Amino acid sequence: MVTGAGRTRVLVVDDHVLFADSLTLALSLESHDALTVAPGDFGSVAALLSRIHRFRPGIVLLDLDLGSLGDGRRLIEPLTRSGVQVVVVTGSTDRGRWGECLDLGARQVLSKSGPLSSILATIRAIGRGSPVISAEERRELIALAREQSRERLAARERLERLSRREAVVLGRLLRGETVRQVADALVVSEGTVRSQVKAILAKLEVSSQIAAVGLANRVGWRPPA
Repeated sequence: MVTGAGRTRVLVVDDHVLFADSLTLALSLESHDALTVAPGDFGSVAALLSRIHRFRPGIVLLDLDLGSLGDGRRLIEPLTRSGVQVVVVTGSTDRGRWGECLDLGARQVLSKSGPLSSILATIRAIGRGSPVISAEERRELIALAREQSRERLAARERLERLSRREAVVLGRLLRGETVRQVADALVVSEGTVRSQVKAILAKLEVSSQIAAVGLANRVGWRPPA
């Protein structure tokens, strides 16, 4: 929303108080109508969205770390559907994650480690109706995000091939246990555990325990309870 005299109403959604307050001050000095909302003050994403909509911002500067509310990407689509311009400002350096934000409708993704002037320039460009990211870079980031999504899906499908006992063994490897420790905990021989590890590696299509653990961690896999 644009208020009087060309002022843009900007909402900063970020739990990092010092960063958010500094950004809000800089926006106010550029004559924007700026306010900070701390996600931690809300019990649910729905409550946070309701508060954002009551402010009627033209632009939301959104952090991806919403604390107890989880991943800020959950807000991008509902905000953009309501006509809000979303600019993600994040400490994450994962460019695949940046591409996911763009694919969900964010106008731009900026690093918190970058200069404040980049954020202010982006706000000015949006206010003028100018592009804030090249079409080529946008395509590349979205393509990277979609490729990583396909890889995660394939990894999850391979993890689903594990038997329950193999999943238990992998879960213990995730906790940093050695083969001997796994064998002692499950009251089986080390040879039995080594055979199970070999089966795990074959099903996950990896060549080492480290690679198996890395694959499970990348997709957020957890062993059965």
